[in-house]
Amino acid sequence: MPRLSPEKRAELEAFWWAHHEAWKRSDLNQREYCEVNDLPLKRFGNWRAQFKREPRPEPVDLLYRRGGLSHSFSHRLSHTLSHMTKVPAAPNAAPAVPSPRQSRRRIFTISDKRRIVRAASQPGASISQVAREHGIAARVLFRWKSELAPQDETPRFVRVEVTS
Repeated sequence: MPRLSPEKRAELEAFWWAHHEAWKRSDLNQREYCEVNDLPLKRFGNWRAQFKREPRPEPVDLLYRRGGLSHSFSHRLSHTLSHMTKVPAAPNAAPAVPSPRQSRRRIFTISDKRRIVRAASQPGASISQVAREHGIAARVLFRWKSELAPQDETPRFVRVEVTS
């Protein structure tokens, strides 16, 4: 048998794969399916054996809409943070986070950042808990903490005199 070009081979494989999938969905046995569709039984069996040896991954169905993917791959505030524990906020507290806009980054003002960093700096406060309450990642809060630290807080050396 002559060697097939890769294009012809792919075409044949697609043809037999489509028949193989249709046969699996049908209620017919292999012989009946080949008779109905006028296919050579031996060739169908050979391709079926090859498909068994080299299983194909199931195709992933992606849903597309005009605005892009139907599901954002990043967490937003509107997305439930089911993998995090919910911490009840104070009943009269106003939300400190700006509302997330559709497919846009939230922008925090400097005063919002300072207020959140101050809350995390309180004695006994957990940075992770404060971050959860405000809908941000703890690593963001750590970065804000270092960015908003006063610049004049560099270590200073003080002269010390030891007297006996």
